Amino acid sequence: MSAEQRTAPPAVAILGAVLIGAAVAVALGAYGALHEPRFFSVNVAGFSSPTSVKSWLATLATVLAVFQLGSAAAMYGRIPGFTAPGWFGAAHAWSGRLAVLAATPVAVHCLYALGYQHGEPRVLAHSLFGCFFYGAFVAKMLLLTRKGLPGWVIPVAGGLLFAGLVGVWLTSALWFFQNNGLVL
Repeated sequence: MSAEQRTAPPAVAILGAVLIGAAVAVALGAYGALHEPRFFSVNVAGFSSPTSVKSWLATLATVLAVFQLGSAAAMYGRIPGFTAPGWFGAAHAWSGRLAVLAATPVAVHCLYALGYQHGEPRVLAHSLFGCFFYGAFVAKMLLLTRKGLPGWVIPVAGGLLFAGLVGVWLTSALWFFQNNGLVL
């Protein structure tokens, strides 16, 4: 039996990735809910508070994700009159890696220092978006390793990942900047 014959059909691969991503999202939510918040996490020199660090890193991740959205649209030929240069693929991949790298300390701070909270609607939405973001990230990474998927799968997975990150940013960093200004 050849390697092509042994691979799962696209529907099974998609369902498997979605289920694993959902399990990651639920596991993060359960950990955050059961973990006793420490109210402190790692702080970075030069910033006034862990919340400030978190807000700026989330903003960096979101800016990189906006580039991801634009570069994906260009690579898929969705920007009229623009042909993506050859380096766009590498820039797209690296901007995604850097976005996740920037978002990881944010997630660690949220889960370790604050836990999964639901005391007010904004905070509940933030907790849900955070869990969704990492579940969508896992699902997308699993889907990227599969060959033979329908052409819509990766853009939909990327769009969901983008939506999750924007939701996280809107319910945390934007709120922080509106209430505190653009402080470091």
